Amino acid sequence: MAKKAVKTESKKKSTKSISENGRVYITATFNNTLVTITTHKGDTVGWSSSGAAGFKGTRKSTPFAATTAVENVARKAVAAGIKNVEVFIKGPGAGRDSALRAIKSAGLSITQIADTTPIPHNGPRASKKRRI
Repeated sequence: MAKKAVKTESKKKSTKSISENGRVYITATFNNTLVTITTHKGDTVGWSSSGAAGFKGTRKSTPFAATTAVENVARKAVAAGIKNVEVFIKGPGAGRDSALRAIKSAGLSITQIADTTPIPHNGPRASKKRRI
């Protein structure tokens, strides 16, 4: 006998009401740029990275890749209803400045910019100097 095809109902994503304020966390490393947009409470609205935007290898560390990643996630945030964002930037990477420009051009207004790059206050002993 032939088996009957059973339809399964797909769960739809719930659309919760999100306030207009949000936060953007940018981690700019030497190899990649990671972007996360959250609500003011900390619930993630969307995330992206240079690698997720389709870049591979050394092109992930370029400012253009960072711009593309920010544009991807900013579209999700604007669709969710976020208008004003606080930006927290971490790391020394090349995508720092271009990520800020992309946030502004995506239609999000920046209310605050904070640099949260961790700075050691002379922490553990440094590794020995490299000899070439």
